[in-house]
Amino acid sequence: MISKFIKKIHTKLNLKNLHPFSSKRYAKDYLSNAESFINSKNINSSSIYLIWVDTDHFKTNIFKKSKNSWTLYKSFLCTIGKPWEPTIKGTFFVGVKGYSFGENRGFRCLYYTQIKGNYLFHSIVYYLDGTIKDDRLGMQLTDGCIRLSTENAKWIYDNIPEGTTIFIN
Repeated sequence: MISKFIKKIHTKLNLKNLHPFSSKRYAKDYLSNAESFINSKNINSSSIYLIWVDTDHFKTNIFKKSKNSWTLYKSFLCTIGKPWEPTIKGTFFVGVKGYSFGENRGFRCLYYTQIKGNYLFHSIVYYLDGTIKDDRLGMQLTDGCIRLSTENAKWIYDNIPEGTTIFIN
């Protein structure tokens, strides 16, 4: 009875694909596996950075070039597109950046970095008065964009140059 209840909650909250990120062993394994995975792909980037969005684990991973391989430099929890409005998958390149968007629709997202077209990395969602409208991360909720904490969206905005490779799978 209790296990059915927990399964129901996990399904409603879309937790079926989440892993125990708080586990030290899991974190170490994820780090090692992420680096092995990206280095096996032989992906190049025009900058010292490479971004991999791991949609299965709701992670935006920043790699830094180290000699002839990629080293995981930062890993951010993110929210991806809803199942019926999924995040695009493939290889893309950082495009334009801007401070904010959405004001004409009654909300504001900060520090956007273009993936392709209207697909962006951006902050959590704010009301126009600056209060938080939606700060949920680690879920499938967006219209296809990659939502990050404001701090992490700003880090990408400030540090990742135009043309940097973005790999989403």
